[in-house]
This record gives sequence, C-alpha cells and structure tokens, in this order.
Amino acid sequence: MKKTIILLAASGLGLAACDVDQTKNAQLPDVDVNATGGQLPEFNVTPPEVTVGTENKTVQVPDVDVKVPAENAQ
Repeated sequence: MKKTIILLAASGLGLAACDVDQTKNAQLPDVDVNATGGQLPEFNVTPPEVTVGTENKTVQVPDVDVKVPAENAQ
C-alpha cells in the first residue's frame, strides 16, 4: 500500500512539472444509431528541461583500525 502511494505521489510530481495547454475543446458526439461526429480534446505538453551531469570529487574517509580478540584468550 505504501509503495502504491509513493508511486502515485512521484507520478503526480512528474506531471506537475509539465506545462499543459489545451488546444482544442472536447465535443460530445450526436446521440443516434450511427454515433457520428464527436471530437476529443487536444493538448500541447511541454516537459521541463532537465540537465544531468557528473562531477569528480575527492572525499577523505577516516582510517579505522579493528582489533579482534583471540577466541581462546583468558
């Protein structure tokens, strides 16, 4: 359940970053036996620009000494 909520939240965040402009209104079809006409709405979607790169860094890590006691020490 938590994974589903996280997935939906991530999807919503991705869609929130897009710029959506409706370019054509919807029109319901005439109701008859042939069901002619009708039109779905059209949208222009402009996704956000994302620039991804890498960077080399030198990171100092501490020196760790581990002293393991002998198994038969008394």
